[in-house]
Formats: sequence, structure tokens, C-alpha cells
Amino acid sequence: MTGTATAVSDFYCHQALAGTVPIKTVAETDRVLAFHHTNPSYPVHVVVIPKEHVPSLTDLGNADEGLLNEVVAVVREVAAGVEKEHGSCSVTTNLGLYQESKHMHWHVTYRGESEAEIRDMYGNHD
Repeated sequence: MTGTATAVSDFYCHQALAGTVPIKTVAETDRVLAFHHTNPSYPVHVVVIPKEHVPSLTDLGNADEGLLNEVVAVVREVAAGVEKEHGSCSVTTNLGLYQESKHMHWHVTYRGESEAEIRDMYGNHD
């Protein structure tokens, strides 16, 4: 990467919240939106975002801690539903160069492996 500045990518503010791309809502509060990813990487791929701009988990910008708590509450609600339906769930957020869109967002996913595949990968949890 060179020293030239690049535009900040914020798909969530510029497209999802602006209504320029169709989204299928999973859960919503006054300040938080959960929706099916517009380009999913997994059989179940939900994104949870604050409705106001928050740069990342480690940089809340002008947001208050209460908004972070609200986001995490919706992440928990969505994750509980995915776990109940599929038996497993992964929750991730990315930071720094891993964060493609510079708007805090959480991925709630079910990757589609069988129980045997999960146990082969992660053990028998004993």
C-alpha cells in the first residue's frame, strides 16, 4: 500500500442504510439493524450494525457505550436463534485491515458443516 489516501469504504452507511440495495431484515430496534448479508459467504450469514456511523468495536467514534450494548444485545438475539436452529453459530467482527467496511458490523453465521465435521475440526469438547 502506498502513502496515498484512499476513500473510506462504508457499505453500511452508503448503501444498506441508505436503501440503495435491497436487504432482508432479521431483527431491528430503533438504533440497530440485523439483516441477511447481501453477498453471503455461508448458508446463514447475518450482519448486525448500528444505524448510526460507528467506525469499529475499538473506535466508537461519537457513539455512546449504550449503543454498543444495544448492538451486542441484537447480536446475542440473532446468534441464539441461529444456534437453536442449526446447533452451532459463529460470531465475528473485524478490525484494522481485516475490516473491509469501516462501519462496525458483526457477522453471525452458520457455516453449514455437519456435526461430525465440526467435531473433527474442534474436538469432542470434553
